[in-house]
Amino acid sequence: MSEPRQETQEFWRHAAFRELGLLKARFREHRYDRHTHDGYVIALITEGCERVRVGRQEVLAPAGSVLVVNPEEWHDGQAGAEQGWAYRTFYPSVRLLSDIAAELGQPHVPLFPQALLDDPELARLLTAAHVESTSSEATRAEASLLTALRRLILRHGDNDRPAELLRSGSQRRFSRYELVIEDGLAGEIDLQCLATAAGVTRFQVIRDFKKLTGSTPAIFIRDRRLRRANRLIQEGSSLADAAFAAGFSDQSHLSRSFRAVHGITPGMFRKAG
Repeated sequence: MSEPRQETQEFWRHAAFRELGLLKARFREHRYDRHTHDGYVIALITEGCERVRVGRQEVLAPAGSVLVVNPEEWHDGQAGAEQGWAYRTFYPSVRLLSDIAAELGQPHVPLFPQALLDDPELARLLTAAHVESTSSEATRAEASLLTALRRLILRHGDNDRPAELLRSGSQRRFSRYELVIEDGLAGEIDLQCLATAAGVTRFQVIRDFKKLTGSTPAIFIRDRRLRRANRLIQEGSSLADAAFAAGFSDQSHLSRSFRAVHGITPGMFRKAG
């Protein structure tokens, strides 16, 4: 019986859109912790099967399917079959997809109501765009990506959304929690300081986070610390300085948390530029 294939990860930047990160990975044992991104995740499963919780739904994504996670949606990921899974992933920003949507005559920021898409033509276009992302011909790489994202937005985007409803009390309080967390990331943040900011009890804070994120305050705070570290690394900070400024106890703590969420190390992320 042959040995299972080794887990591998490669991360790089797109030849024509330097802000766009791409990942090619194969995992069997790795499990992504629950987390969010400020942009989108578009993942083409190329082998095996991935099990993902996106928001409150759980999906099994087999080879050939496409997973889409909207900005700020909580999600995780793990093997959905014994052999694990392999995939090619794009991490476009809200600005990038919004600019493309505007060129296509779409008035809103794109959102995708279905996390799991069965669209062989989209899968083919995403494969080509991913492979050509490192092309020495930047125009070719650009056209390939735009063609794939055009199909994604026009065929699977929610382009007829009603106006947003009035925010609930939990949502109003949550905006206060976010301000406290962003201001205090470099130090200690406890439940009482969040409760005081919103004028509620610590138990209400826990309920609000569960209702709006499906998670805990601690996981949300770690998520925001990782986002700050990501930004600082991209801006040229050393890993140690980024870890300190984002509130991690040391560089090793940052590295463990980073890999649990992104599947790669901070060093790989920085090397990609």
